[in-house]
Amino acid sequence: MLPRRRNDLCKFLDQAGIKPSGLELLDMALTHPTYAFEHGTADNQRLEFLGDAVLGLIVADYLYRTYPDLSEGELTRLRARIVCEDSLAAAAGRLGLGRLLLLGKGEEMSGGAERESNLADAVEAVLGALYLEGGLELARQFFRFALDPVLKEAEIIDKDYKTRLQEEVQRLSQENVSYAILEEWGPDHAKNFRAGVYFRGKLWATGTGKSKKEAEQEAARLALKDFEARKDLFSPCRNISKDISNKSRRMGTREGENGST
Repeated sequence: MLPRRRNDLCKFLDQAGIKPSGLELLDMALTHPTYAFEHGTADNQRLEFLGDAVLGLIVADYLYRTYPDLSEGELTRLRARIVCEDSLAAAAGRLGLGRLLLLGKGEEMSGGAERESNLADAVEAVLGALYLEGGLELARQFFRFALDPVLKEAEIIDKDYKTRLQEEVQRLSQENVSYAILEEWGPDHAKNFRAGVYFRGKLWATGTGKSKKEAEQEAARLALKDFEARKDLFSPCRNISKDISNKSRRMGTREGENGST
């Protein structure tokens, strides 16, 4: 390994306070298959495979311990947001991982250093390399450093659908939405609930969950998804008495016109 490459890798890990005993695995983790094919070296695909499993375990453990009140469904949604390609690629971008990727000539010329799939794969491969280098704790240390902003963002997005819906509604109206549990079923130890979100007395959307809170959050999420298509809900309430008066006035005018002819 060239001294410059070694120095770049050390600086990269130094961001997270990691002092590895060797850099060979990290170098492999940042070697794209196109580069490996051109130079006859090992690529990062096996480390990516391992890192994917390590990431899943670390995230599941983190969420289970951090959010003891969340249901399985809520934990699953949070995990999906954290480990998705977009989140991993964003983390790689913040760390400058793209400039460390070894790419084949064609891949490099086509923008491979900024391609989200390459960046996300590299994050998983680095986790796999660090797991082999120093065990789960070293991998977890890098995970918390690299993905802490993602953890915070995922929590806000997933847990706050009701607040987000209320904020969107209040941009267009002074009125509030309300929630009601419409149905519940199942044994006491495994209840399911269906909640509805209402606006101006009309049912807007329904959601199901394993708790009342989860069902309400799902109803709010679906209402947000449907928000643009349902802006008719926010049209000003018509003044019915005024409409009737105007209609009567128009009818009287027409009768007067008919009588004068």
